Order: sequence, then structure tokens, then C-alpha cells
Amino acid sequence: MGDQPVLLITGASSGIGAATARHAVEGGYRVVLGARSEDKLADLAAELGGDGKAVAHRCDVTSWDDQQALVATALERFGRLDAALANAGFGAKRGFLEESVEQWHSMIDTNVLGAALSIRAALPHFREAGRGHMLLTGSVAGRRALPGSLYSATKWAVTAMGEALRQEVSDSDIKVTLIEPGMVDTPFFDSPVKGALEPDDIARAIIYALSQPAHVDVNEILVRPIRQPT
Repeated sequence: MGDQPVLLITGASSGIGAATARHAVEGGYRVVLGARSEDKLADLAAELGGDGKAVAHRCDVTSWDDQQALVATALERFGRLDAALANAGFGAKRGFLEESVEQWHSMIDTNVLGAALSIRAALPHFREAGRGHMLLTGSVAGRRALPGSLYSATKWAVTAMGEALRQEVSDSDIKVTLIEPGMVDTPFFDSPVKGALEPDDIARAIIYALSQPAHVDVNEILVRPIRQPT
């Protein structure tokens, strides 16, 4: 059991995070699940086999204390941390006259600062171990500007963050992967999205990156549904 790798996931209570947790456990990982929805986290951890395979810990990714505690939970419960997926995030209506200023603050703090704090919390352990894998959930919206989309700007920031981290750790065996989904049918949207990817589709891409040999660093994976034009 102690030889099984450990994956930490933020935004783990639903969507891509929860799907990734399921695929990871199926593939032999133990998982540390972080999100603000404690009930959903507890149910998912139980579904995945409980304490021996999955641990739930409340985490608001905008809190540095919470991020540190999540990494500490991985080390205390499993004795190791092999990979971390900075997945927490949410969107906003397009238009610079839409949404409230408070909603903008929250989105930027979660999507940008949250990802940076996930890196900051995991990186010292990866440096000490001399290896590790940092994964960031970006978006196709982080590769092209969208009309009136502040959300797109936050994902451009995540794209830059992934490359900035890759360059910083290029003197080590630490890997960095940016996952860039196109349209995915997740709680991100208020209603079901026709023709979209499923969270499982992105989870499989994440597991692909994680499963590569030690000398292979998959830096970017862009996944669109068929017929998404841009």
C-alpha cells in the first residue's frame, strides 16, 4: 500500500476533479481530495474506498493556510505526495458590464491565485523529493481571447503559470502539465451542454500524462469535443 503513488486534487468534489479521482484510484493511486463542499467530498472519499485510498479535506484554494493543510494531510496520511492537480475554478458571463465586481474578485482569486498557491504548497515537497508532477487545469479559453471574457483572461494566466513553472523546475525531475479542456459538461454550466466533452474524457487525458515514463514530460494537452470550431 505504501508504494502506491499519491495524487492531490483541488476542486475534487464534482466534475473533472471527481472524475479524475475515480480514474486515479482505478489506476492504483491514492488520492487526497480538496474542495469547499465537505459533504460531497466525504461521499466521494467513501465511494473510492475510504481512508486507505481516499482522504477528504476541506480546502478553499484562495486560503494559503488551507492549501498548506491539504499538502500536510497527504504527507501525514500517506507519507508521500507524487502529483498535484490544481483544478479548482469557475467562470463568469461574458461582458465587462456583466457579473458583480465581487464575483470577479472571487473568480480571479480562485482561478489565478488558487492555482499559484497550489503550486507554492506542493513545490517545496517536490523539490525535497527531487521529483513530482504538477498539473494545472487551464482551458482552450486560455489560448485565445474571447469577447468580453474575464474568465478567458484568468485561464491565459494559468497557461503562462504552467510554462513559467516548467522553466523554473527544468533543472529537476519535476514534471509540469497544463490540461486545456474545450467545452465540458460540468457544473461550470447552469444547464446541460449539447455536444460537450464529459469529465471522464478530461480525466483520461490527465491519467495519460501521469502514466508516462519518468523521462517523458507531457507539457500541454488540449482536448476539444468533435465539432467545436474554435
